Amino acid sequence: MDIIWDPQIIETQSMAIIEPYLQGYSFNAPEKAVVKRVVHTTGDPSIIEHIFFHPAACKIGIEALRKATAVFTDVNMLLTGINPTKLAAYGATVSCGIAEPEVVKAASKWQITRAAAAMRLWGSRLNDAIVAIGNAPTALFELLALIDKGVARPALIIGTPVGFVGAAESKEMMIKENLVPYMTIRGTRGGSTIAAAMVNALLYYEGDTEDE
Repeated sequence: MDIIWDPQIIETQSMAIIEPYLQGYSFNAPEKAVVKRVVHTTGDPSIIEHIFFHPAACKIGIEALRKATAVFTDVNMLLTGINPTKLAAYGATVSCGIAEPEVVKAASKWQITRAAAAMRLWGSRLNDAIVAIGNAPTALFELLALIDKGVARPALIIGTPVGFVGAAESKEMMIKENLVPYMTIRGTRGGSTIAAAMVNALLYYEGDTEDE
């Protein structure tokens, strides 16, 4: 067995291997880039059929990042998975409040999760931002409530909370309510690595979004 050591060659070959699995799907170019990045991250081509996009999600997300939007995440694992070099190149920022003292205090006072408390405290700061939720369904439920109340209106939600309690339900609510553009993984699967892969795919995309 010949071991490939060059990371760029590994990624290039991986993407070439993934390409045939996308046959039969009607993803546009930026959606395809996101899907390939998710498959590459998970090593699981069967996840393709569960990836779901709002029609404007990729265009809005790419353009927002290019305009140096803020990115907010529910957990630090997701924050650390976003490419800092590409983010900085656009002048964009990324924040996670889950460990902030005021968030911890508010979560205890309100008897909600810290991820949800962070969303509530951020409030209008989420306007025109990208909100990436990779772990906590409660954060997504809270975000949808804030949008419904007119408190916040992000440019894009990347919602891939994972698990068996509330994860699938929060994502289906996001799709049904259709309040702002979103991308997600339907069902119980998800996680911070997938959400980070989606953000990174938007950061890496170099094509024109106007005609996609």
